[in-house]
Amino acid sequence: MARLPVAERRARLLEAAFAVIARAGVSGATTRAVVEEAGMKLASFHYAFASREELLAELVDAVLDTQQEVLEIAAAPGSSLAEVLHDGLVRYFDGVRRDPARERAMFELTQYALRTPGLAPVAERQYERYRRLARRSLEEAARRTGARWQVPLERVSGWLVALTDGVTLAWLADGDDDRALAGLAFAARALAAEAEAEARATAEEEPAAPARAAHAPATSATAALAGGAR
Repeated sequence: MARLPVAERRARLLEAAFAVIARAGVSGATTRAVVEEAGMKLASFHYAFASREELLAELVDAVLDTQQEVLEIAAAPGSSLAEVLHDGLVRYFDGVRRDPARERAMFELTQYALRTPGLAPVAERQYERYRRLARRSLEEAARRTGARWQVPLERVSGWLVALTDGVTLAWLADGDDDRALAGLAFAARALAAEAEAEARATAEEEPAAPARAAHAPATSATAALAGGAR
């Protein structure tokens, strides 16, 4: 094999490590298994990474860098916030079903980081990234539907991540599509309940309000005032 630049060597090892973890779990991702997956010699590993732990820590960041959104937001004209969120959640679940090995690998990496001394910050960064992406999706959903969040988006984004995590992990365990989709429908309704529609309709109706008031029957109080004025 031709001598590879260090950056390319690291990239190939990261890709190989993720493939091994998706197939055999973190415990199966030994340095030997990773270099064999990458088609490299064992000695090559240490030119790129100081240790297996360094490889796994960087792997989480590398995978997260490829994820640009939690929900794909696409709003049809007149869609409500709940409908837009539900559509985005279903699209998210379609991605989970297409590549369940990726989801298993990410859960495995999280658990590995939490169990390994010194790697807990890796899991923290992972979920900080999830929440940032979730917030971006929620902002876009509100913008497209004219809704306004009533609670801080930092809180709502945390709920979205927790809900998708729970549904995903349960589906990986039981493979029940109907249960997962019902859970996502509930998540969309629950999240949308934390927002209110922008007062567009109210603003459009306001010009007609004085006309209605002018033709409204006078109350006894207003009639008395009118009589007094005369």
